[in-house]
Amino acid sequence: MFAKLPQRFTAPFGLLGDEAKLAFPTQPGGIVKLATSRVQHIPESDSYWNQYFVLFDSASDVFSLITPHHIRRALLDAPENVATLIRVVSARLFSLLSDHTFPTSSNASVAAFASAFIKPAASTDRNATKEVLNCIRILQRVLPVVFEVDGESNAFELEVLWKKQEVEVDDGSNINADNMGTPQFVIEDDDDSEGEREDSAPVEQKKPNEQQKQKLPSLGERLFSAIMDLLFCCGFTLPTLIQVDHHKINYVIWEKGVGSTTDTGPNYAYDSNKTEVLRLLLILLSRQIYVSPGSLFTKPSLYSIYMVQKVPRRDVLTLLCSLLNTAMNSSTSHGASIGGMAGSVAGKLPYNYLVFKGEDARSTLVTTSFQVLSILLDFQSGTARDSITGIGESQTSHRPQDFEFILSGITGILEQQMATMNNLLPGARKSVPYINETIIFFWKAIELNKKFRTYVLQSERLMDVVAYLLCYTLEIKDKPQQHGFCRALSYIIQTLSAEPGFGQKLTKPVKPQLPAKWNAVGTAADFMINAVYAIVATTSGTLNSLYPALLIALANSAPYFKDLTVIASTRLVQLFKSFSNPLFLLADEADRNIRLEVFNSVILHRLSENANLMYGILSAHKIFEDLGTFTLARGLREIKRVQQAKEEQTRKVEGNQKGKAPSDREEADPGAEKARLLESESVTAIHTPESADGLVAYPRDSDGERREPDEELTRSLMSPGSESPTHANFSVTPSEKTRGKMKERRSPSLDTNSSIDRVAAVGVGRNGFVPTQEWASHILAARVMNLPLDSVMLLISELLPKVQEIHANSHKANSTSIIVDFLSKVSLKDVLPETPIPIPRRFMWSDASIVWLTSLIWGEIYVRGMIPLSIWNATNVRLFYVKHSPNQPRQITETVSNVVGGFLRRNSDSPHIRS
Repeated sequence: MFAKLPQRFTAPFGLLGDEAKLAFPTQPGGIVKLATSRVQHIPESDSYWNQYFVLFDSASDVFSLITPHHIRRALLDAPENVATLIRVVSARLFSLLSDHTFPTSSNASVAAFASAFIKPAASTDRNATKEVLNCIRILQRVLPVVFEVDGESNAFELEVLWKKQEVEVDDGSNINADNMGTPQFVIEDDDDSEGEREDSAPVEQKKPNEQQKQKLPSLGERLFSAIMDLLFCCGFTLPTLIQVDHHKINYVIWEKGVGSTTDTGPNYAYDSNKTEVLRLLLILLSRQIYVSPGSLFTKPSLYSIYMVQKVPRRDVLTLLCSLLNTAMNSSTSHGASIGGMAGSVAGKLPYNYLVFKGEDARSTLVTTSFQVLSILLDFQSGTARDSITGIGESQTSHRPQDFEFILSGITGILEQQMATMNNLLPGARKSVPYINETIIFFWKAIELNKKFRTYVLQSERLMDVVAYLLCYTLEIKDKPQQHGFCRALSYIIQTLSAEPGFGQKLTKPVKPQLPAKWNAVGTAADFMINAVYAIVATTSGTLNSLYPALLIALANSAPYFKDLTVIASTRLVQLFKSFSNPLFLLADEADRNIRLEVFNSVILHRLSENANLMYGILSAHKIFEDLGTFTLARGLREIKRVQQAKEEQTRKVEGNQKGKAPSDREEADPGAEKARLLESESVTAIHTPESADGLVAYPRDSDGERREPDEELTRSLMSPGSESPTHANFSVTPSEKTRGKMKERRSPSLDTNSSIDRVAAVGVGRNGFVPTQEWASHILAARVMNLPLDSVMLLISELLPKVQEIHANSHKANSTSIIVDFLSKVSLKDVLPETPIPIPRRFMWSDASIVWLTSLIWGEIYVRGMIPLSIWNATNVRLFYVKHSPNQPRQITETVSNVVGGFLRRNSDSPHIRS
């Protein structure tokens, strides 16, 4: 019965041409023919090229069957064949774009797919849409390898993509060679007829029948025009209902929002096609990632320059509004479809993203839209530099409803991300895939548009946004691959804090529902202080590059602090304790910037409105006094004492390993130590234990030396790797009357005890630095003498005796409340200097920071491009460093892991970006 079964099974009815696909990477007539030495030049008319248009059925086919190795080998052995491939594929794309058969109707596509089951593979039915997509995908695969091989000497690209061909025309007729726009695009509401007049240069009059030469558009220019047309092609990326007559290209904004009140409606196929075209645009703009950071400004990408300076302004504005509206509307459509199950109950189940795999076309489109927006807003090279729009400038006009639409969209995305973090079931909801792109877009928007920044600062949702950003920082701070975005978040907070409107919102409570582990009682100022403390205290120095920006944000906000809670006040003092620690002061030769501005600002602007903080300063008066008279000898003795105590504790723990209590095991656990650091703060942190004077008494040795404040927090603050570009420190010069009332607090000379052994200083500093007496005498002494301690010391000298007297004459049970009540009514106007005008320190952009942000944005896009297509993989990227590390199994909960089992494991490598 089964005797006549074939020995070899083939694809049923030639379905999808599987045999031809499998043969394409290896057979002589496939991709290897490009690099075959016997065939140095394949003519453009050769039938060999036809297979590139009809063979592939998906992007995965193209990216799996054509590898970077194939293209790289062809570029080295037969570059003219790669040039011909680019020309032939581009020519077919241009031809199909104007062909009446494109785009193929959806019904025809379904019929063609069904016919594959009943017709042989050699069917001659043509699918123009499939051919266009294959052209786009082949260019996506080939161009990154061309960029890599060309490097910074783009000779091949100039010859193939940017060389203009000269032709002769008769009778003075003018071929539209350059579709030139204005030098720089700015979103405007007014008509750009002036720009159009600039484009139409007068044509010199020629005699009849006189020959003249004209340059045709280059291949690269035509490619950009085709991309723009494809993004607004009815039946391909837009509904056919909006087609006007027989003109299938209609430049209308995709969705309602900025510039549009109509919505074309979602469509899976159209969204997928938009993503394909935008991905090709991204690849063209990615030329700059193959240039070293040092050459980013001197060797601008011709593709990016053309996009921002030469594409017609109206077309660019339509595209920008389309991308913007698509991205901002995502907050109302996110999660609506999961694997095509829109509106179903399965789409709302916990962990649904682990069960229903597959690419969500809508989510991918939103991510790509954000990426293109960020790249275009970030690009600065050559003649293209940022032009910041400001209040009162007449060249721009924005409607308040546009700003409200943008802010609502950003806030909605941040809320969705917060919901994934604030869930009873850890990991039950998938993180918003484009959260990082949203943050970068928000940063660029408030940087480049002063009107939008002002709108955000005046909005009631300002502190909501700040709370979301700080919570997201806390969420990703322990992920090394996310540290670049932690740094970006700290700069955003600093940028906002430098605006006057920011401080005025700090006295209001934080309204959003935040994760309980990070929520804090009190106002937005209290939450901000607690969040910064948590970031610094639990990262152990791994994020030292963002500490300065966060502390500057606190200093910028300090003049507006009111009614700080006990916990927030405690943590401010604790931060200062760690900054004044000898281990921090003697770490290296860098100028240790002791952050005293917060205390100075509160004392000078809001003294009586922050009684808890004043009590904390008075309780820690010894720390401030010791800092003013700091010496190398005492610092080394303190460090040595702490090290000896730590060694003694270690010996005790090791000696009691057998049979020790659970509490002892927690002492030896670094994770438990960090947990205790955050949990031990309480209302009694400032008020107990009490010393003889009734204030907080920090534990001391028998010789009277102050013990080490929390070492974990101190090491977190040590040696910031890169200070944010800011202005000089804020300080107040006291008046003559003030100087007369001040007590002596500083010793002008350092301890020169010759018994100090130089060996004691070895191992104190970092990177081989050894603090010496000479360094201490000249450098450290000058820094200590110039510390802005005057306001703090005036406060201590005036109020400490009075507070001690109150405590001595009061019952211990109610002395604290009496002291706090006294401090809430005190005034030192006759003692302190005049209240200065707050001078916030802004984030200052430099070439280095611009390169860093560009590499951060492209690094994120690079990593996203690895799944599922590996677009830029196996190419030599020069803008940033790519580190590959094995992917670790995801840890959700023990129960979920047991249920899902090995389903969570991944076999591929995971790339990480160092920026």
